Amino acid sequence: MSIVAKVIAQSDRAERFLSGAELTQLQDFFNGGTTRISAAQKLAANQQKIVDEGSKRFWAQCPNTPSNSGDPQKTSLCQRDQGWYIRLVSYCVLAGNSKPLEDIGLDGMRDMYVSLRVPLPNLKLAMRCLKEVAMGLLSSEEAALAGPYFDQLVRAF
Repeated sequence: MSIVAKVIAQSDRAERFLSGAELTQLQDFFNGGTTRISAAQKLAANQQKIVDEGSKRFWAQCPNTPSNSGDPQKTSLCQRDQGWYIRLVSYCVLAGNSKPLEDIGLDGMRDMYVSLRVPLPNLKLAMRCLKEVAMGLLSSEEAALAGPYFDQLVRAF
C-alpha cells in the first residue's frame, strides 16, 4: 500500500479528515515524486548492468557458488532472481514503503532458498553487491530512497 493509501485509510478508519501532520507527510511524499520516478527509471534501465556487474563482484568474493558453477541454467536462474529483486526495490521506491517486499514474503523466499540449499550468506553478499552497483548509478537523493530497501533484502537473508 502506498503512503497515500495508508494515510487516507487510517484517517478514514478514524472517521476524520487528514491531520496537518498527515498532510505534511503527503506533501513531502509528493515533493519527492520526481526523485522516486527518476530512481525507478534508472533501476529499470540499468537492471541488466546491475545484475551483470553485481554478479562479477559477487563471484570475485565467492567464486565457488552455484551461480558460477559453469551451468548456464543455474547462472540464468540466479540472475533472473536478482533482476526480480531490483524490480521490487524500484516498486518500493515508487510506493514510498516496503510493502512490495513484504507482500512477496521475504521469510518465504528465505525458506525457499534454504530448501534449494542455496547458502544464505551467499545471498546476503549477492544483495550487497547489487546494492553497491545500483548506488553507483543513482544520485545521492535517489540512493537515499533505494538504499534502505536493498538493506532490507540483505537483512532478510
